[in-house]
Amino acid sequence: MTIKVIGIGEDGKEGLLPLYHEWIYNSERLAGGHRQLSFFPEYKGEKVVLEGGLKQKIDGWENNPKDTVVLASGDPLFYGIGAYLSKKLPDVTTYPALSSLQLAFARIKESWQDAKFLSVHGRTLKGLAQKIAGQKKVCLLTDKKNNPAVLARYLLDYGMKEYEICIAEHLGGKNEKVQWFSLEEAAGYEAEPLNVVILKAENPKPKPSIGIADDLFKQRKPDKGLITKKEVRVLSLSALNLKKDSTVWDIGTCTGSVAIEAAHICTEGSVYAIEKNEADLAYAKENAAVLRADIHLHHGKAPENMEEWPAPDAVFLGGTGGNINKLLTLCVEKMQPHGRIVLNAATIETLHEAQDIFKQLGCDVDITMAHLARSKPILHMTRFEGLNPVYIITAKPKEMTE
Repeated sequence: MTIKVIGIGEDGKEGLLPLYHEWIYNSERLAGGHRQLSFFPEYKGEKVVLEGGLKQKIDGWENNPKDTVVLASGDPLFYGIGAYLSKKLPDVTTYPALSSLQLAFARIKESWQDAKFLSVHGRTLKGLAQKIAGQKKVCLLTDKKNNPAVLARYLLDYGMKEYEICIAEHLGGKNEKVQWFSLEEAAGYEAEPLNVVILKAENPKPKPSIGIADDLFKQRKPDKGLITKKEVRVLSLSALNLKKDSTVWDIGTCTGSVAIEAAHICTEGSVYAIEKNEADLAYAKENAAVLRADIHLHHGKAPENMEEWPAPDAVFLGGTGGNINKLLTLCVEKMQPHGRIVLNAATIETLHEAQDIFKQLGCDVDITMAHLARSKPILHMTRFEGLNPVYIITAKPKEMTE
């Protein structure tokens, strides 16, 4: 059984090489989406629609081997079926066509090697804000649900008005249309289902660097101080050992400072945060929108509903709310291999209790005491004002450290 994966554009079989026509009509099985298969109504062999139940259909081919051609949009190895088939089946060869993104950039006469490429086709928009933040040029593959209007409204929710949006429809076909819009205009535009979106900003708002200033976070008044201070936050984020694809839990998020910073580090991962105080959660949501971090924010007292969260690579606890034993047990049990738990303790009693529980749970524990001071002007001179000491407790289950 040989499998040839052939990219096909909006112009259908007219855009294919004569050799590809020969391969298609000489094959025993032709597979693809409804649109691709409709270009070959006269095909005499077996036709397979690859929409839904893909794994089951592909698995069945090994028991029923036939020379097969698979038709896929554009470049099958760019967010397409090509890579999946190559992993699952032997003797797969891919023959790409011009991808929609290549055609889109050609139409607007722009280079595309410096663009950020993302897909929301069959995916959630969750976490998209931090992927886009700070980028000058972004190209997105869309679908019927996550269409250009939905995407524009999403970006407006995060204040990304510096971006213009190009909607390129039916690229390479008779009904091709390429237009530029403001986000406000695009939010009400009904695009054709087959489209590509390009975002462009001459002066994008810079992506936040680690150590966002405390005064950039809205906080409850007059009880300011319910925030992990910048210096302690940076030390805690370092202790969490975050990667770009990490799944992070932030327990007792309050203003959302740690969760927001983690989201900008873990752009290919996800951040889940919980806060019991509804007023603080409202501030966290506002801070996340202003600082362009799309995180999963939950109202509740930990560990309510946390068993349903995906297993974390890193857990931060800014507070325990009196459930320290139950919380730490859940975190250790759910932790991914080589994960870390970082707990900030302001009292020696919490330090002692946390250290004792972690040891009972079979964790290695490392503790840093951060006793910091910030400069303050006094007349023409400078003095220092101390911050409250904080114990930064890092725990790693022993079997994960060996």
